[in-house]
Amino acid sequence: MILEPVTPFRPREYAVKVADQAWEQRAAAALRRRVFCQEQGLFQDHDRDALDQHATTLVALSYLAGGPDEVVGTVRIHSDRPGIWYGSRLAVAPGYRRDAHLGSALIRLAVGSAHARGCNAFFATVQAANQALFESLHWRTLRSLDLHGRPHVLMRADLAHYPPVHGGTLPPVAVGRRAS
Repeated sequence: MILEPVTPFRPREYAVKVADQAWEQRAAAALRRRVFCQEQGLFQDHDRDALDQHATTLVALSYLAGGPDEVVGTVRIHSDRPGIWYGSRLAVAPGYRRDAHLGSALIRLAVGSAHARGCNAFFATVQAANQALFESLHWRTLRSLDLHGRPHVLMRADLAHYPPVHGGTLPPVAVGRRAS
């Protein structure tokens, strides 16, 4: 008998939206903990902070048999004064990082949602390893920083490339099949 490697199933379509269900919030928090605490070691037990009290959580959901299956990406957005918005804690599950579609879609929804809410300037502190992705999405680097012992950059989105997104949901994100 010949055994061939099995390609893991990956959905082809995802929803990127505001987390409006309790299970989505819990799954987003668990994904952040997995990425920022367990995988990257940036935080000890959890990555939650005071911003989580008033931030809006966005999620990328994989679908299975026509219904939401799991949270495979997340980011949070918040404003600390009128017109000024921030994005942070962008995380995509390891098995879904091979192409930038999900991360890019989360970034588009983050900035577009804030734009729809009166955003005049949108900033994010980004791990330096992700700087090129953000630059390809029309972000400008303002300065370098060292946070949690890792190189980061403060970046600003060019709002001209981010139309307002009303309703907190992007059209479905379709991703082609990937080879393992």
